[in-house]
Amino acid sequence: MKIAVSGKGGVGKTTVVACLAKSFVEDGYSVLAIDADPDANLAAALGFPQADEIVPLTNMKNLIEERTGAKPGEMGSFFKLNPKVDDLPEKLWIQKNGIKLMVMGTIKKGGAGCICPESTLLKVLITHLLLNRDEVVILDMEAGIEHLGRATAKSVDKLIVVVEPGKRSVETAHKINKLRKDIGLLNIGFIGNKIHNKENREFLIKNLPDFEYLGFIPYDEKIIEADLKNIPPYELSQHVLIEMKKVVKKLREDSSL
Repeated sequence: MKIAVSGKGGVGKTTVVACLAKSFVEDGYSVLAIDADPDANLAAALGFPQADEIVPLTNMKNLIEERTGAKPGEMGSFFKLNPKVDDLPEKLWIQKNGIKLMVMGTIKKGGAGCICPESTLLKVLITHLLLNRDEVVILDMEAGIEHLGRATAKSVDKLIVVVEPGKRSVETAHKINKLRKDIGLLNIGFIGNKIHNKENREFLIKNLPDFEYLGFIPYDEKIIEADLKNIPPYELSQHVLIEMKKVVKKLREDSSL
């Protein structure tokens, strides 16, 4: 199963991805988690030591030059549009508690659709991971879905949009829904997060009608405590983990995993 997770910054995407990865591993699956969010903190959420010292792929200048034939940042240079990447996952991932993690990083350039060595290598590698890996791949994305093209979108079994009760979160969800239609990503589901009460749940259902909700995660101050202590959220918040296990069960049933 290949899963992409998106949503407005701060809605709890990384918490959802960490708990999804934990739940799939506990169910016996091989899991590869990919941090493709510019504000990379999935490593910390999964309990990897020295998470802030992990070098993202887009910062590996020597590797980028080796694979593409061009130095990152050089203007007007020629480079390979289909670099070799099939050997990179095993070289780049780190592992802890049965979860493999790769940190992709972001392209620090203005404008959309950057065609440069680093973005090319990143996109080709993500395409390889989604099309050719025989395991559960969970992609923690930024608010948009820019890392996905038409080819990779077809291999994503489920786009999960994390939303919280609030107008800005709902607006971002609608934008993501439009973007995914543009690239042909058909299967979408929503997870309501930070739900304080029945009114919060009804707000999301009313403002995002006609969509599948995979689950609603209750607000839990233990998540904040886990972040302050720099430990995985599922180690302190059983409520969140229990709800995410229900989500995983639904995903498995829908895909016959």
